[in-house]
Amino acid sequence: QVQLVESGGGLVQPGGSLRLSCAASEFTVDEYAVAWFRQAPGKEREGISCRSSTDGSTYYASSVKGRFTISRDNAKSTVYMEMNSLKPEDTAVYYCAARLGRCANIGGVPIGVAYNIWGQGTQVTVSS
Repeated sequence: QVQLVESGGGLVQPGGSLRLSCAASEFTVDEYAVAWFRQAPGKEREGISCRSSTDGSTYYASSVKGRFTISRDNAKSTVYMEMNSLKPEDTAVYYCAARLGRCANIGGVPIGVAYNIWGQGTQVTVSS
């Protein structure tokens, strides 16, 4: 079954770091663009980053640029999101999603409807 499984979420203090993982099952991430989205309670889903399969281009929303880094390990068919300098406003459920080929963005921000494979999400809570 084609699927994505996120892991690595948890509770962290402001200023701390977490690394989220997005593992692909029954397909290889090197052929797919993989994006990260998040949704905080009472808010709309927000696209935050994407890495294209074709040339490895990466994109970040302004809210996370300079603090979050997306990377890929083809051997493990896994995409990572390294999150540093976390803030309380980063609290959300984080999802990864995939689509063949390049990232689908507007203004560098991934568009959710363009991605057809989704994970179940992992909770990130930033609080003291």
